[in-house]
Amino acid sequence: EGPPEADALIPLAADEDMRPPVALLAHAVDEPGRSAFWPLAEFSPEWVAVRWALEHDVPARFIDLPATHTLAWRAADGYADVDADGHGDVDADGQADDQGPPGRPGTAPADVRRDPLAALAAAAGHDDPERWWEDVIEHRGRGAGDALAPFTALEEAMTALRETEVDGGAEGGEGREGGDGDVRDLVREAHMRLQVRAARREFAEGVAVVCGAWHVPALRRKATVAADRALLKGLPRTKVDMTWVPWTHRRLSRAGGYGAGIESPGWYGHLFAAVDRPVERWLTKVAGLLRAEDRIVSPAHVIEATRLAETLAVIRGRPLPGLTEATDAVRAVMCDGSDVPLALVHDRLVVGDVLGEVPAGAPAVPLQRDLTRAQRRLRLRPEAPERELELDLRKETDAGRSRLLHRLRLLGVGWGEPVASRSTGTFRETWRLRWEPELSVRVAEAGVWGTTVLSAATARAHADAVTARGLAEVTALAERCLLAELPDALAPVMRILADRAALDTDVGHLAQALPALVRSLRYGDVRGTDTGALAEVAEGLAERVFVGLPAACAALDA
Repeated sequence: EGPPEADALIPLAADEDMRPPVALLAHAVDEPGRSAFWPLAEFSPEWVAVRWALEHDVPARFIDLPATHTLAWRAADGYADVDADGHGDVDADGQADDQGPPGRPGTAPADVRRDPLAALAAAAGHDDPERWWEDVIEHRGRGAGDALAPFTALEEAMTALRETEVDGGAEGGEGREGGDGDVRDLVREAHMRLQVRAARREFAEGVAVVCGAWHVPALRRKATVAADRALLKGLPRTKVDMTWVPWTHRRLSRAGGYGAGIESPGWYGHLFAAVDRPVERWLTKVAGLLRAEDRIVSPAHVIEATRLAETLAVIRGRPLPGLTEATDAVRAVMCDGSDVPLALVHDRLVVGDVLGEVPAGAPAVPLQRDLTRAQRRLRLRPEAPERELELDLRKETDAGRSRLLHRLRLLGVGWGEPVASRSTGTFRETWRLRWEPELSVRVAEAGVWGTTVLSAATARAHADAVTARGLAEVTALAERCLLAELPDALAPVMRILADRAALDTDVGHLAQALPALVRSLRYGDVRGTDTGALAEVAEGLAERVFVGLPAACAALDA
């Protein structure tokens, strides 16, 4: 399940430099900000299927509605309900990946569509769908019985749930509730059926479909080719580009926006990787994390926590200890009953700060390629965890890092935010860095300004100076150009600043513009930049403020 335009990108999944979590990114060529993500973790069924197909030389294809329609549909009048990530399906752990917070079951049809497994869990008397999924799927029948039995049962359950959304129990466009979201499902499922038919004509019955459980009844349903094609007729189109981008476990844990709605991706990744003795291995990880934070945790703590987790599972009637039992055991044995260390465990392990990687050969806009080269040259890797970076501008590498971060801020790529430095000197900077997957979209958007970070930032600064409304905006922009070392942008910005300053007679405006110029002069000395023009404008502004201030202060109503 994914956009067919990504078929050409499937071979990259076998590249040794490809490390999930990653996402397929589609964006409109004429409007890069109009984009969609399809996130995939190591334990995502689609990712597992693609990797298996590549290892066994079996053709693999995506069969969902093409991104060319998804993005155009989103922008077209009357189709504003198409979500940012292009789909809303049951993922590896059964959570809806774009339809609101998981774990909130309801009985209304909209709630069923938003989180079908939450509805099943509620019907079974559980208030936590992820733990219910563990009990009935992940922890039952390992190594015994029919491996396909859970799929059959899940298909039957989804069929029953879909019938609750249909008036009279018949699938179709009439009588369905939920509005545009349901219409979108019908169109997507029609395209999927057409693709499955085409695959069967080519490969007979040797075809497997890996999709969200919600769609299985629709793919089983008998429908004519003409009816499916009629649903797809007249869909809007737009030209799109696709690539792989890194994703994070933290983004997978978010149900809205571009998340996959998985509350504990780190835990599910552990279950997928640790087939044998998952609880013991998990508690060993927790112990290592707590020891790294200077808490006293010994192997005896791990043994006792394992025994407690297993005992809790027996008392609660669960087939195996799950995350709840493991967490309770950690709290009691390793944290002395405190929830404070558990917050660290949840953040670092249950969710996790894993940032995926994509190979250098993945398609990218020229600006992204230039940014990647700069990151490697400056040894400034994008990382998911937030971290502080201290820079000494007297060192060439640190000065280069500062220039890159300031240029990216000019382009609207907020990888780093400057914070107050502990040093009183102007030769030090402190940055707070955190790479978010959406920044890949911001880079694609900024590609309209140039093919390199330097040229794009220069063009963007010039354009911003022309459109700036106030004098203070222009002076702030001049300061940013100086910090980013954009000499080709600073000259036109200074001309615009001088023209605006000459025409502005408001003393308040002149005074607001002065601090940024003074800061720029200080930083100019550190960076070795020619600040003659800045000094001339600053002196002129200061003189005009000095002369005009008494008159401006007269007759003020205190």
